[in-house]
Amino acid sequence: MGPFIRDIGIADVEFGENVTIVGPVNLYGCTLSDNVFIGPFVEIQKNALIGKNTRIQSHAFICELVTIGDDCFIGHGVMFINDDFSDGKRAGNPGLWKPTHVGNRVLIGSNATLLPVTVCDDVVIGAGAVVTKDIDKPGFYAGNPAVFIRGHR
Repeated sequence: MGPFIRDIGIADVEFGENVTIVGPVNLYGCTLSDNVFIGPFVEIQKNALIGKNTRIQSHAFICELVTIGDDCFIGHGVMFINDDFSDGKRAGNPGLWKPTHVGNRVLIGSNATLLPVTVCDDVVIGAGAVVTKDIDKPGFYAGNPAVFIRGHR
């Protein structure tokens, strides 16, 4: 018996006005607000919401339960995680997954990883950072785990 191949492409997506998508992509069951840009090789899963004027660069992965605010920038290769393996194994039950909320005007550098967290408005997350805890103070964050570097100038 041959392999089971599933080609998603774009399915059941709610589009705002003036959305730009550069394929190939996997977008399914998500919402893209007005003026969103999606680069190639991006996957956005069901029940994810992308706010208006947000730009998502290539190779980003946005899993279920992620909400990204307005006027955000998601760099190349940014990964969002909804399962923190808290029981020492994969949470096969989606009811155990946890949400991630990214505020407005958040800039996330290339190859950053965000575990299930909340990020307030007006935050810059450096390239390669690993965000393991909520960010509730505007400013610049970097490192693994990500820590506050400085406020806005």
